[in-house]
Amino acid sequence: MKPVHAALLVWAAAFNAGPGAYGADLLEVYKQAQGADAVYASARATWTATQEKLPQARSGVLPSVSLSGSTQYNDREIRFRDGITPGNNARFNSNALSLSLSQPLYRRQNMVAVAQGRTQVDQADAVLAQAAQDLITRVAQAYVDVLLSADNVAFAGAQKTAIAEQLQQAKISFQVGTATITDTHEAQARFDLATSQEIAAKSDLDVKQRALELLIGKAAPVLAPLSARLQLTPPEPAVLDKWVEEARSVNPQVRAAEYGLTLAQQEVVRNRGAHYPTLDAFAGVTRNASGVGTLGGPGTDINNRNIGLQLALPIYQGGLVDSRVREAVANEEKARQDLESARRGVELQTRQNYVGVTSGIAQVRALEAALTSSQSALDSTRLGREVGVRTQVDVLNAQQQLFSARRDLAQAKYNYIMSTLKLKASVGRLTEADVVAVNAWLERKP
Repeated sequence: MKPVHAALLVWAAAFNAGPGAYGADLLEVYKQAQGADAVYASARATWTATQEKLPQARSGVLPSVSLSGSTQYNDREIRFRDGITPGNNARFNSNALSLSLSQPLYRRQNMVAVAQGRTQVDQADAVLAQAAQDLITRVAQAYVDVLLSADNVAFAGAQKTAIAEQLQQAKISFQVGTATITDTHEAQARFDLATSQEIAAKSDLDVKQRALELLIGKAAPVLAPLSARLQLTPPEPAVLDKWVEEARSVNPQVRAAEYGLTLAQQEVVRNRGAHYPTLDAFAGVTRNASGVGTLGGPGTDINNRNIGLQLALPIYQGGLVDSRVREAVANEEKARQDLESARRGVELQTRQNYVGVTSGIAQVRALEAALTSSQSALDSTRLGREVGVRTQVDVLNAQQQLFSARRDLAQAKYNYIMSTLKLKASVGRLTEADVVAVNAWLERKP
């Protein structure tokens, strides 16, 4: 067996050659991240808090009822200055109980606030949908980053093993006089470089595993690698403009920005509402009880009932209302520009992801052909060296080309997977079903 193939088979066996060979696949990691990722948990908490905006706004147009009561002990002493009229000392309790009701009949600012509450809830829904999609793409990216790093470790190890064998052969050939010292030095230099690359690949794998741990909140498990079941499927529909049009209208980020503009427009109306009069209905019942009269006479009980309307017309508040309107108008323009920026950004992302899928398919197929050609070139170069028409350096170069083709092919496959997921996210269609679909391309547990 060729040393390159032997090293790669050792790596493959470590990933999927038996029960318990790996700890989790993409779907399992995604489920773990749903419950452990702090970013998504924060988004959920924000969504929950925003749901209270509507009840809070509605309170401004609903009746308010209050009940108040008091009791106090009085120690009163009265002395007259004429020196003739006798004074009076009294100790008594006085109590009061009041029930009041107020119902806004017309408050324009409060009415607009209710509409703003609905808008904020709708915006929170869009933001949470965006966070859910971001979680999928972040988990998938972290997952494939670990797989690619593991591939690079395996490729670097296999390359180092192959170069070590070539170095040993070069030393033997030099000792018997069939090769020059140059071949030995070249092989030694390649071996030292491969050793350095293997160390760097292992360090990168450790970093990528730590990044995955941030999402799932625990040590990164051994992951299911990509299998041969990867299906290269072009976008449907296969028209870029349709994807862009859909993304500009239904992308969660765009929808959140649209709600942001609506909210800013409502804020202008709400602040202008401060110029409008307010009309409230009110009713109340008050009971006062006192144990002693003013001059020591009998106690009193006073019951008072009232009902009426209250009209208030704001005239001038030092320019505060006009200033707030100007501020709201400026914020409305900001929200309009934020919406346009969001649409342009989503359009660019959609185009990039669409091209990433279509070009990714072509790249994977081209690299698969390149891998076959590189393997054939290496076999031919080895044969040429045996018959004396190729040098040891030629063999090392052919090995390097083969490993580069393997690495590039793995990278292209992972890029295709991420472009597919991100394209779905661009139009707000990325769901757990897409995670399941990608999961089917991984090695299955026995």
